[in-house]
Amino acid sequence: MKDTEKIDIYTDGACKGNPGPGGWGALLVLGARKKELWGGEAQTTNNRMELVAVIRALAALKRPASLRVHTDSRYVQQGISAWLAGWKKNGWKTAARTPVKNVDLWQQLDALAAAHTIEWIWVKGHAGHPGNERADQLANQGIHTTGESTP
Repeated sequence: MKDTEKIDIYTDGACKGNPGPGGWGALLVLGARKKELWGGEAQTTNNRMELVAVIRALAALKRPASLRVHTDSRYVQQGISAWLAGWKKNGWKTAARTPVKNVDLWQQLDALAAAHTIEWIWVKGHAGHPGNERADQLANQGIHTTGESTP
């Protein structure tokens, strides 16, 4: 697959209060084609919404692909790139032997990510990156919804 055939995915989560009403957003881009996804939950945390954004984006793909996932969440980027293997090896416990938070979502993300070739890219939030800014807008839109939406 050529580099130009990689799908770029921009994700973000938002929460009004933490915990509180939350939303997630994802922008999927392949060349000139774009797909926007968003949704929300009445009572959640920001980290859960960050994870749900990536999960929903990966779940929207119909077949294995080469991806670049852009996130402004160090929790997601570090979790999937650095911590996940150790958590699994330790029976979903942290290095301090405490249960991994949001294990249900990490397990979903792990299963979905296994089907793809993914480069995990951290981007600084609210720094003017167009894809990240759009994902942020979608996440904030999602706070006002229950369930999921695609235009």
